[in-house]
Amino acid sequence: MTSPAPELVAAARDGDQRALDALVSASMPLVYNLAGRALRGHADVDDVVQETMLRVVRGIGEIEKPESFRSWLVAITLHQVRDQGRRRSTAEARTAMQDQTSEYADLGSDFAGLTILRLGLTEQRRGVAEATRWLDPEDRELLSLWWLEESGHLDRHELARALGVSTPHAAVRVHRLKRRLDGARNIVEALREAGRCANLRSAADDWDGTPNPLWRKRFDRHIRDCDVCTPRDRALVPVARLLRGLPMVPVPFALRTAVAAHVGAGGGAAAHTSTAATTSSAAHAGHGARTVGRGARRGVRRARPRSLLTSPPVAVASAGVAAAAIAAYVILPGGHPATTPVAQVSRPSVASTFVTPTRTTPSPTRPATSAAPPPSTKAAVVAPTTSTPSTPSAQTSTRKGVGVWTFSGQDQALAESGASWYYTWSTDTKGISASHAGFVPLVWGSASVTASALAQAKQTTSCGCVLGFNEPDNGGQANMTASQALALWPQLMNTGLELGSPAVASGAANAGGWLDQFMTGVEQHGYRVNFITLHWYGSDFTTGDAVSQLKSYIEDVYNRYRLPIWLTEFALISFANGGSQYPSETQQAAFLTAATAMLDSLPYVQRYAWFGLPADSALPNSGLFQPGTVITPVGTAFEAAR
Repeated sequence: MTSPAPELVAAARDGDQRALDALVSASMPLVYNLAGRALRGHADVDDVVQETMLRVVRGIGEIEKPESFRSWLVAITLHQVRDQGRRRSTAEARTAMQDQTSEYADLGSDFAGLTILRLGLTEQRRGVAEATRWLDPEDRELLSLWWLEESGHLDRHELARALGVSTPHAAVRVHRLKRRLDGARNIVEALREAGRCANLRSAADDWDGTPNPLWRKRFDRHIRDCDVCTPRDRALVPVARLLRGLPMVPVPFALRTAVAAHVGAGGGAAAHTSTAATTSSAAHAGHGARTVGRGARRGVRRARPRSLLTSPPVAVASAGVAAAAIAAYVILPGGHPATTPVAQVSRPSVASTFVTPTRTTPSPTRPATSAAPPPSTKAAVVAPTTSTPSTPSAQTSTRKGVGVWTFSGQDQALAESGASWYYTWSTDTKGISASHAGFVPLVWGSASVTASALAQAKQTTSCGCVLGFNEPDNGGQANMTASQALALWPQLMNTGLELGSPAVASGAANAGGWLDQFMTGVEQHGYRVNFITLHWYGSDFTTGDAVSQLKSYIEDVYNRYRLPIWLTEFALISFANGGSQYPSETQQAAFLTAATAMLDSLPYVQRYAWFGLPADSALPNSGLFQPGTVITPVGTAFEAAR
């Protein structure tokens, strides 16, 4: 989890329900992984996550400095972890008279096992995950913080603040932890190779297979004194290198829905909770909490969180910067808005023009041939995986769509995203599918105008419509003149499908531009275009400015042609200097949230599609899911979009 944009935190603090939903969604992976690695037991983890998120919802109004949100969140989580540990210790002490055997978490369901199962770890990373079972509770708490630091989700300053110690003191504690963890790794490796040492097998005769402090000391002593088990011949990679880049374990769907119900009810009751109680919780966590609610000081009533998830539920994030795959969830049913058929295009006089940011380089990775376009070079081309549909997990709008090319887990990602429609820059679905997600074919370029492709479009369309040529004004895409497109257009009309105009790379509202030339020809020849298809990429990464620019662009295009709009590619990407520059994932997610809300306010915007479903492994980018399926923060924002 990257630090959420201060604007998002401030909006959530001041009562914006959608901002609160997005903030909680983005926070869940960090909380779940932090609690999971500190506590092991799943029941305990679920309780801690639910209670933490409830406290976040209740205490968000007390945040004074939005930039300190993540430190505040981590402190609350650790406080809940420690409280849960004390409650569990008390419960075990009460049952000790009845059962003298120590109670341990079920190793088949602890967080280390979950990490191994879901992330498919390499051998040595698997060993590290198994070694965490041998650590004491206080060490697991520190490890949970250090793990997130090494994987890029916390920094050392935040780690120290969460522990309540100075940064140098935190460094000493981490150093000691590494030594203890290396010792635990040696135990794991020795036991894995126990067949080599008869003395180790004999020493372990009475061991029940459950890691605990007593047996850790016994095994550690044996390994130090044993010529066979000594780690001198084991080339163990330093643990810090193994943790770097290790993805988060995704939040289970069952926990997402439980948090939705639990925190939603708690949020609704928050107003009945005494200010003192709420303030005490926030103040204990520290890091920017106020003792008086911000809304009260301004004389503004802060909107009460109706529920963490609106109806239908907004999906809580299933992962953070790099989460891992979980089961597929189908989206809610959604219809597909019919476009407005017109027999002939009629235009008002030329409206004032708006120059959108232009690109001198080809569009971001998309199919780039004039025939059936190939998958993106940014996405790993892996055969699609199959999955069993389950419970809906994301908001679904009949407008919301996404561009898709093949990658591992594509069907699951599409289902989980909540998109009600998708396209592949082709008339072919490419084997991609998801329940309730309709397919919209696209005739990519001149070579795609064939009898077979047009017949396929009629078979695969879910809406009785087809999209026109892909960026014909771009030499790296369809690369056609307006005259060439007009000459082929009657063949598209003969399909009987509703037609989306060619989607230009830029300048759709410009007088004399490519689209203006094409639409002028459509009017002169009496051709049919049912809706305007647009692409837009913003190079201004400030959320408010970018949304304003996108809105102005769409308004100018609508005022010129007076036809419904489909925005089939959009994101924040700068193409200056011949490359592709992206904002942070937090900025991209904030833009997506604000932009989709804006699009929903424009009645003539019938559909929109984000670019795109797959994400490049090189972060940041605008993708929603990495192969696996691994959701990104941008994907979390897309899930929540209405």
